[in-house]
Parts: sequence; C-alpha cells; structure tokens
Amino acid sequence: MASTDTTPKAPGTGKADDLAGLEAGLDALDSVQIRRTPVREVLLKKVFPPVIAVALILVVWQLLVWGEVTDEYKLPAPSAVWDSLTTMWLEGTLLEVLWTSVSRALLGFLMALAIGTPLGLLVSRVKFVRAAIGPILSGLQSLPSVAWVAPAVLWLGLNDSMMFAVILLGAVPSIANGLVAGVDQVPPLYLRAGQTLGATGLKGAWHIVMPAALPGYLAGLKQGWAFSWRSLMAAEIIASSPDLGLGLGQLLENGRNNIDMAGIFLAIILILIVGIAIDLLIFSPLERAVLRRRGLLTKA
Repeated sequence: MASTDTTPKAPGTGKADDLAGLEAGLDALDSVQIRRTPVREVLLKKVFPPVIAVALILVVWQLLVWGEVTDEYKLPAPSAVWDSLTTMWLEGTLLEVLWTSVSRALLGFLMALAIGTPLGLLVSRVKFVRAAIGPILSGLQSLPSVAWVAPAVLWLGLNDSMMFAVILLGAVPSIANGLVAGVDQVPPLYLRAGQTLGATGLKGAWHIVMPAALPGYLAGLKQGWAFSWRSLMAAEIIASSPDLGLGLGQLLENGRNNIDMAGIFLAIILILIVGIAIDLLIFSPLERAVLRRRGLLTKA
C-alpha cells in the first residue's frame, strides 16, 4: 500500500508557501526577457520579405513592358529608370537633389515640433483653449496641404520661407493633435499622484504628462513627418523656380514638362525611399526604445 504523509505542518506554513509561490509568479510576469536577435533571424524576418516584394514588383513591371500593354513613353522599362539614376549620379546632381528636399523637410519638421508640442500641451491641459481651437486644429489636419501653396506664394514669394510655411501649416496640427490624444489616454491616477508629489505646472507636464503620453505623442510625430514630407513635395511641384534649387518635387515636375516618364518614375521612387528611410532610421528606433522601457518589447 502507498504511504501518505500525514505529518502535521506548522501553522501558517502552507499559507507562507502559497504566498512565496504567488510572489515568484508575479516576479516572473514582471521580468522581461531581453535577448539580441540573431543576424540570421533578422535577415529572414526583416530583410528578405521586402527584398522579395521589390523583386516581384520589378518582375511584374518588366513583364508589362515586354507585353507592350501600353506605349513605351507611358511605361518605361526598369532599365530606363536605372539609366536616369546613373546619369544623375555621374553628373553629381543626385545627392544634391536629395539633400535639397530632405534638409528642407527635416528643418521644417523640427520647426513644427517646436510649435506643435507646446500647442498640444496647452490645448490638452486648458479647457477653454481646447474648446476654442481644438476643432480648428482638427479641421486643419484634414485640410490638404496643397491648398496652402497658393496663399503662401502670394504672402512670402517663391523662396524657402514659403516652403517652410506650407510644411508648418501641414505638420503642426498633426503633432499637436497627436499629443492631445496621448494626454487624453493618461490615467487620471498618474496626474493625481504627480500633484501629490508636487509635480505641478511645467514640472508636472515634463515629468508626468509627457512621459505618460509618449506613445500617442510618437504617433503624432510620425504623422507630422508624413504631413511635412507630403506638404513639401506639393510645394516643390507647384511652386518650382530656379531660385529654389532642384528638389525631388521639381525633379518630378521637370519630368512631366519634358515628357520624361523614366525621370518621373525615378522621382517617385526616390520620394518613397526617403520616406521609408526616415521611418526606419528615426521613428522605428524611437518606438522600439519606448516599448522596451515600458516592458512591451520582448526582443532587443
């Protein structure tokens, strides 16, 4: 017969064991296992899928050209676009065109960040200001940025100031609204705890509100950059001038004027590459860092 242990346990021993097991389980839940992703896994999950997608697009593109689905001047071959890229590189204009547009967009975005952040805090924390200009910010965010090009040209002329004005009018509402949305999602308990500890006014905004609203704020920044980039492209296409230098928007417009479809495709591809590169090099690392600090990212 199997023997059973009937030895009486000391009073409170079972409860102490249960409590220790519960604490160990909670510690296991709180701990986040962070490990460095192997290079092979990065290649398989991050690099190969977009490479395969681009290769498939090029194959379909070339098949359409070979099938002569339309005239050659309407759909150039990938090799023609590559020739345009090579020509710009040999002439030394490729990097100049890229830098002209990217520097304008980044500087305009930083200006929008400096204006949109305090504006978003003001709207989110002051009820009267929110009631007064909150709907206006939402309306401006939905307004196509191309609508600002014509008045900006008349106000400021054909210069970089006009470009920056269009970027600001397109990006500031997105950044401000993103911060407002992030602040709205902050639990009231955090704000009360901060007030109890003396974090009020600017100190509370910096140490309590901004860190708690960071995910929504980052989403607003990403959207603000998208608006900055689109606004700049619209301004460069419409308000082209030799005094403004050659940017990607002007490159696109020059291709249309010269009926150069290969140049148009090249400009579109470069605009797309810049947008993807900014997201991968700036916003994605910021987002991963925020998630890692909050224990929401299990892999480093």
